[in-house]
Amino acid sequence: MQSEAIKKADVLIEALNWIQRFRGKYVVIKFGGSALEETEAVKAFLTDVIFMSSVGMKPILIHGGGKAISKAMAEAGIEPRFVQGRRYTDERTIDIVANVLAGEICQSLVDEINSRKGRAIALNYQTQNCLMGRKLELKDENGEPVDLGRVGEVFDINRELLKRTCDDGVIPVLPSVAVDRGGQLLNVNADTAAAAVAGFLGAEKLMFLSDVPGICRDKDDINTLIRHVDGIACRKLIDEGVVAAGMVPKVEAALEALAAGVGKVHIVDGRTPHSILLEIYSDTGIGTELVLHDRK
Repeated sequence: MQSEAIKKADVLIEALNWIQRFRGKYVVIKFGGSALEETEAVKAFLTDVIFMSSVGMKPILIHGGGKAISKAMAEAGIEPRFVQGRRYTDERTIDIVANVLAGEICQSLVDEINSRKGRAIALNYQTQNCLMGRKLELKDENGEPVDLGRVGEVFDINRELLKRTCDDGVIPVLPSVAVDRGGQLLNVNADTAAAAVAGFLGAEKLMFLSDVPGICRDKDDINTLIRHVDGIACRKLIDEGVVAAGMVPKVEAALEALAAGVGKVHIVDGRTPHSILLEIYSDTGIGTELVLHDRK
């Protein structure tokens, strides 16, 4: 019994250095994917976020909800269509996207945090908006514009609102829906939204909670997990096809955030209990850590 207590004390001592180091620093966390579908994983994750806030960090939670959106679209008789990996978003679709993300998922995360004695607030177009967007402009292989409908990117944020909220010890929860200059809603990729927020705030860390353990040389073998990688090596992994499919935009977003001044980016498995605490508050971590340049 005493040995177990000593082990717990050792864990706390190991975490103390990291707690002191990151106290008062912004940590932007993107949460979504399969982890959102698992109730226990969500509860464990939100407990971690509450812990981070309680020890003085400034977590900001940004979420997507692709599966829930597709389900709501199916119920409305709308067939999802994807263009260059983005969900084509017409007028009917943006209403569904906005309602699912801001009206349902965002509020449910806030309610869960508050029910667990944390303090959280929903910041979105229905309450106080933080994400300013513009239409995303892409081109096809012939250089012609690609029509994505109401799909956007974040070009600015309400820094003062986010800073004030975090300074008050409250956890901001933001859905990946932006508002353009004309007041129209835009569907934004949650990875790129989180990267933009982290970059604008100069966050200490940006964390992507995914449904994979991180970047693996062989996606089917966890033993090939790459624990640390810099920007140059990341580009090489993309060129080699090691980073492929849905991981490419995530890594691209990570590199943009690092170039904007974010300290480190982490990709971890959101389905693993306490994954963000294990990644931040231990000497080894459990996912992939990305930096812009390795120190020589």
